[in-house]
Amino acid sequence: MHHSDSSPAGTADGDPASATDNGPAGVAAQAVFRPVRTGNPFEETVERLLSAIRLGVVGHGERFPAERELAARLGVSRVILRDSLRALQEAGYVESRRGRFGGAFVTYVRPKPSRSEAQRVLRDTGTDLDDLFTHRRALETGAAVVLAEKGLTPDQDRLLSERLAAVEGAEVDDYRRLDTVLHLTLAELTGSASLTRSLTEVRMRVNDLLDAMPMLVRNLEHSNTQHRQMVQAVRDADPEAAVRAAREHLEGSESLIRGFLA
Repeated sequence: MHHSDSSPAGTADGDPASATDNGPAGVAAQAVFRPVRTGNPFEETVERLLSAIRLGVVGHGERFPAERELAARLGVSRVILRDSLRALQEAGYVESRRGRFGGAFVTYVRPKPSRSEAQRVLRDTGTDLDDLFTHRRALETGAAVVLAEKGLTPDQDRLLSERLAAVEGAEVDDYRRLDTVLHLTLAELTGSASLTRSLTEVRMRVNDLLDAMPMLVRNLEHSNTQHRQMVQAVRDADPEAAVRAAREHLEGSESLIRGFLA
């Protein structure tokens, strides 16, 4: 690990943080830290970094991957990356730390859950719940069907088992992130990068709403039961069961969100 350079963001060029592909959020990291393709690389880079924070790819107190690595993964210059990190620093999302273990660390703290916060999210993002939920259902049930039809390799089965176990053993504070990773893993295993990217974007919008709601342990237990049913249907190569399990799971979270906002 080297000393950080004189960049405004203060990112070091050492080993990446736990949010890289080797960590539990690897699939989410791959979806978020993909090459920037638009004509405005600064704005899209800021959006990608914000997505990483909001999805929990880089959690509170964690460090973003090393500057050189992150710029390469996003396909942007280090100048663009530094400007983007500086913008997030000015907005209070990250802080710069220098020295041997320096870098850009996440300081963002999620707002306290409340109905007014959830309503604010809806208003500020212009989210239409019917549209959001329909899009999510199409992506997630579609992923489950594709996996059930094509079957899993031993390595894929092992990865899915690890992700399921991680969610079931998660502490309440880490549940949302690991739940997100499980869902994105189902998309990733289809082999469709487009599907994974689309679900990442949809999941971020759903998480914004869920984060504004209190975590209920009983709901998490019910969610874990549904997760097991979804994974088992995929393992059994049963597309119909996979659709039923996915639909039941999604309908549950949709009802929870609608009920909270009512």
